[in-house]
Amino acid sequence: MLALPAVAATPGDLMAAREQMAFSLGWHIILACFGVGMPAFTVFAEWRGRRTGNDDYLRLAHRWAKVMGVLFAVGAVSGTILSFEMGLLWPGLMSTYGQVLGLPFALEGFAFFIEAIFVGIYLYAWDRLPPRAHMLTGLAVCVAGVLSAVFVVSANAWMNQPRGFDLVNGKVTHVRPWAAMFNPAMPRQVLHMVLAAFMVAGFGIASVYAVGMLRGRRDRYHRIGFLLPFTVAAIVAPVQVVVGDAMARFLATNQQVKLAAIEGLNHTGSHVPLSIGGAYVGGEMRYAIRVPDALSLLVGYRPGAVVQGLDKVPVADRPPVNPVHLGFQAMVAIGFGLVLLGAWLALAWWRRRDLPRSRWFLRLAAISGVASVVALEAGWVTTEVGRQPWIVWQHQRTADAVNPAPGLWVGLVAVLAVYLVLTVAAGYVLNRLRVQPVTAPQEGWTEEYSP
Repeated sequence: MLALPAVAATPGDLMAAREQMAFSLGWHIILACFGVGMPAFTVFAEWRGRRTGNDDYLRLAHRWAKVMGVLFAVGAVSGTILSFEMGLLWPGLMSTYGQVLGLPFALEGFAFFIEAIFVGIYLYAWDRLPPRAHMLTGLAVCVAGVLSAVFVVSANAWMNQPRGFDLVNGKVTHVRPWAAMFNPAMPRQVLHMVLAAFMVAGFGIASVYAVGMLRGRRDRYHRIGFLLPFTVAAIVAPVQVVVGDAMARFLATNQQVKLAAIEGLNHTGSHVPLSIGGAYVGGEMRYAIRVPDALSLLVGYRPGAVVQGLDKVPVADRPPVNPVHLGFQAMVAIGFGLVLLGAWLALAWWRRRDLPRSRWFLRLAAISGVASVVALEAGWVTTEVGRQPWIVWQHQRTADAVNPAPGLWVGLVAVLAVYLVLTVAAGYVLNRLRVQPVTAPQEGWTEEYSP
């Protein structure tokens, strides 16, 4: 592939730009997950409450809608920061490939504005619209939230599998925006992200009610608040494992260097074992549990399948192995742990139509929200760091795309300060929502519970 000429930038400025982008994305993606998953839980709770006449469902829907509005507002700020950072930190990327990436970003803008409009209607029209019309506005929020994720992740997928353009003498020509957006990595990566969003939102909401139940609040309100999102997340978790396995096989034929970094595989060969744990030290994977032939079996369905190692590419083209390997290991370990936690609930429900009696179930459920966020962040470390040193896979290096202007560390410090303020403000508002009564959507109806 043809790499574009390098832009002069100091290593310190490059690191500052990468850290700023990583922090901004890592912070925003948590809110984005709630923006994808929480509207669906809220609308379902409202629908169930109106259909059955169950006040607890409607109380939950009303409270979750307010939380959803707060998170959307904060997420809009962090998303705006990210959009500016794309141009300020990575002008080499946007000036060269902006016309290729423009379509998904433009479509995401439309989806965002539609979501913003209907979030406002949904929040303020509980008693101003007929129930069916109100729920339809909520469905619009659900669809727009998912589409926003689809468009943004398709742009990231393009950075892993660039398509839809030609390079002639280092210049981008014959741009095909739809081919770029629907690149080979897009379907798997989008599905993986949307499922992750429902896991983060589901386990995150359920963990709040698990804490309440541990404190003795075992009423129906808290049981529904726990079971509804937890059940959805528990169903999604094993599906996510299957999708993740498909993504790993995709890497084996499309981004072999990333797969080699994930496994810490230094030498190309057959009968390659699967490494569990361990660390990459001195050019070799050490201290890992090795499952004989397992990686070859997973990749090629036979023990003799050849898996490419890091030795097939120059050292300068290899990603840092330990962050990629450890990020992947953390994501997989937490993912399987959440699958087992969901299976525990399924077994208890099958036997007694009730929650597991052990308090350890609720203790683990109480930390499942944080665990799912850790898995999410670890997965993004694997995806983004595993692509290095390329910002556009095998076309443009990250060092060639960074802003050459000095002093990018100042921007990093400023962004950290902004996100600190956003975190404190969001926490304060959410806590106020938790402790204050919430007027329910019908006259004379007052929320007396707090999660």
